[in-house]
Amino acid sequence: MKRILSLFLTLVMVSGILAGCGNGAQAGEPPATTPPASTEPEAAPEFTVNKIGVTYVKSPLNVPSIIEKEKGIFAGVFEEYGLPVEYSNLTAGPEQTQALASGDIQFLYAVGATSVILSASNGADIKIISTYSRSPEAFRLFAGKDSSIESAADLAGKKIAGPKGTILHELLIAYLGTAGLTENDVEFVSMGIPEAQAALAGGAVDCALLAGPVAYNMAKDGYSVVTTGQDLVDATIVVATSQAFYEKNPLLVKAFLKAQDEIRQYMQDNPEEILEITAKETELSIEAVEEMFPMYDFDTEITAADIASMKKTEQFMQDNDMIENPVDIEGLILKVE
Repeated sequence: MKRILSLFLTLVMVSGILAGCGNGAQAGEPPATTPPASTEPEAAPEFTVNKIGVTYVKSPLNVPSIIEKEKGIFAGVFEEYGLPVEYSNLTAGPEQTQALASGDIQFLYAVGATSVILSASNGADIKIISTYSRSPEAFRLFAGKDSSIESAADLAGKKIAGPKGTILHELLIAYLGTAGLTENDVEFVSMGIPEAQAALAGGAVDCALLAGPVAYNMAKDGYSVVTTGQDLVDATIVVATSQAFYEKNPLLVKAFLKAQDEIRQYMQDNPEEILEITAKETELSIEAVEEMFPMYDFDTEITAADIASMKKTEQFMQDNDMIENPVDIEGLILKVE
């Protein structure tokens, strides 16, 4: 009987031990816990650039660019990634798009949609990430103080200076078209806005395509405004990068768009200060800036109207042999996710 009782107690003890093992712990041991998460810092993201190159274009009246540089908003945003910001004063559309293609510039902050379409038509990797501004009234064609030029028909045979492949160039061709003329009916001389202004003031050309403070000052000095871009061009200015840059550095593109939002918010919150800063940078009076500022729409969202406008420009450029290959405008817009 004692041997049977001893065997029974042994079996009970063994069962208890096995039950404890089944629960993942030995008798008398604390239950197992989840290993603590690693406290090591996440690895810093790797980028394909060691700086952020941005174009700085303050004309015609690019208030967002002026405010951004003054307040160092880009520098603040990209400091998080250890990347300095370098500005480039390239203002001509072809120079800007070439710099983007070469990798010297990562963001074209204020480039004419006309220039982007021309670059895309030539096979370049270029994508629009936001709108910069719309300002048809700010783009103008000037004649001399005592000029007899009053209509598009009067431009036949005249020498006209301005930046090629830009909104101003588009304005000229659109205006000529209202009189059944083409660029072949005038002598177009490609040059930047300051040079075109000097050429008109010096009598070297009959007309000049001007915008922004330069146009404002010429009008105040008595030079004749032959036409503005109103009802001729939408004057859509955009912000662009490349598909390749986005694919390799999506965080940086998102950071740029975040900075744009900060710039826009600062402008809304400080209306008087931004006019003062702009006047100082452009060497205009406060009164002049106040008069010009309402001509501009600086909303950064790409709207259906913007897309329609760019499609119209693309068709216009095809019709006037400004581009050889058609461009899918909607495909030109980068989907940043």
